[in-house]
This record gives sequence, C-alpha cells and structure tokens, in this order.
Amino acid sequence: DETIDVVLLDRRLPDGSGDDVLAHIRDRGYRCRVAMVTAVEPDFDILEMGFDDYLVKPVTSDTLRETVDGLLRRGEYDTDVQELFSLTSKKAMLEAEKSAAELADNEEYQELTERIQELRSNADRSLEAVTEHDDFDRLFAEFDTGE
Repeated sequence: DETIDVVLLDRRLPDGSGDDVLAHIRDRGYRCRVAMVTAVEPDFDILEMGFDDYLVKPVTSDTLRETVDGLLRRGEYDTDVQELFSLTSKKAMLEAEKSAAELADNEEYQELTERIQELRSNADRSLEAVTEHDDFDRLFAEFDTGE
C-alpha cells in the first residue's frame, strides 16, 4: 500500500518469517521504509536483506520513535532527490537547446530554477538531519573489535 511510510518488522513472527515478509514487500515494489525490530542478533545474512534499519531487542520507546523519525526523514530525502534529478535533467536539456536570453525571458524556466534551488536546500537539510539524528554508533555498539 503506497500510504504506508514505515514498517516495523520482527524476523520471528508467529505464522512465519519476517525475512519472508520483507522479501514480499520488496518483491511487490513497495517503497516504504522497513526497520527490523528483533531479538535475532545480526549476522552476515542481513547484507542481502532489503531493510533500512535494524534494531536488536530490547528497544526503548525513545529509540523506536527516533528510528521511525529517521526513516521518515530518509523517505522525504528520497522524494526530493528524485524530483531534483528529474528537474535538473529538464533544465540541462533546455540550457543545451535555448539561448541565455531565451532562458532569462521565460517565466517557466525561472520557476524551474527556483524549484531546483528549493529542492537542493530541502535535500541538504534532510541529509543533514538524517546524519545528525541517526546514531550510527549504536549499530556497532555490540560488536567486539577484539582490540
């Protein structure tokens, strides 16, 4: 369902495997973000799985909220970046075909340029928020480096 932004999924479900549910979500082309929230310690099999975040239980409600917020920010970033690429491509095509004077006189081109600047700013802010708020250290906190 395209109205779903984030899915929280356990690898161990009463009626099957969360891994299978995740594969089904991705195979169907759903573009939602998925966080695995599970008691299963991560192993190398996670490299082939299409999730966006992985939390090992027990998980605090604050951590869960922060994770969902981060996944939502990532989704916003993706949408802006897709539109940015599309509009930038259109802008490049117009610039290759039209003179500087024609571009300067065209209101639609000016609006396009403004929208690209807005999207770049939004994408930069979203990326900054993702990197500031996602605690990547926690992903590695349980791994012993042996040093």
